[in-house]
Amino acid sequence: QLQLVESGGGLVQPGGSLRLSCSASEFTLEYYTIGWFRQAPGKEREGVSCISSSGDSSMYADSVKGRFTISRDNAKKMVYLQMNDLKPEDAGVYSCAGGLHYGLGHWLYDVWGQGTQVTVSA
Repeated sequence: QLQLVESGGGLVQPGGSLRLSCSASEFTLEYYTIGWFRQAPGKEREGVSCISSSGDSSMYADSVKGRFTISRDNAKKMVYLQMNDLKPEDAGVYSCAGGLHYGLGHWLYDVWGQGTQVTVSA
């Protein structure tokens, strides 16, 4: 069964950058859409970005368009989220998730990682 592990979170100043990584255990990662989600305290989980199984298509929440870039390397079983120009409102626990459907709805995903904390503060 697919298992996902996130890394790369941390503390960054506003305007800074982080790159999150999602490592997959399953050799069939190439069959899965991978999404990135975030949740801040007291807020609902938000779909940030997703990438199709082949990597040909990607989608972003309006709040991160132009600042975040999702990519994947199926040979390395890795998915990345490059986050630039970070804002305090980007803070939260970021999780990657795998599913067989494409989109930013959390209900589309069956397998979830544990999450990595992103803090944006001066």
